[in-house]
Amino acid sequence: MALGPVQVLVVGFGEDAQFTGAALKELERLREHDVVRLIDLLFVHKNADGSVEKIELSDSDELAKLGAVAGALIGFAAAGDEGLEAGAVAGAAAAADGSLYDEQQVWYVADAIPEGMSAAIAVLEHRWAIPLRDVIAEAGGVALADEWLHPQDIVALGIEAAQ
Repeated sequence: MALGPVQVLVVGFGEDAQFTGAALKELERLREHDVVRLIDLLFVHKNADGSVEKIELSDSDELAKLGAVAGALIGFAAAGDEGLEAGAVAGAAAAADGSLYDEQQVWYVADAIPEGMSAAIAVLEHRWAIPLRDVIAEAGGVALADEWLHPQDIVALGIEAAQ
């Protein structure tokens, strides 16, 4: 199984957020075109009284595959070929419950959210990057660094330059 870069994206929503399902529809469209794969989505809302609600959407088959691949890579790095299989088995077992987050992690996220706000944590695999990575590797290239540059970062550079 070829694995693309995995991103953890955390998005906050204020009290006036409009949840129409459009973001989930867009994620589905991107999945259908093999641009991204939504590995897991955790949505946490903290009510005005401090109580917390959570919803997690995950594909247990995809989590098990990801767990096996991640475990195999960790096992290989730790013990070579002998650790590869043991790591894959351990990784798949760790993901078998169908959740990336334990209750302690959910509460950590909830503690960081002000009352009346929500947060969505999406774990996305960037499938579009796999063929690009492969042709770069075939040419003898290796990634030296990578960083996301957001439009807000560029605007901040302009503001800084104007001062």
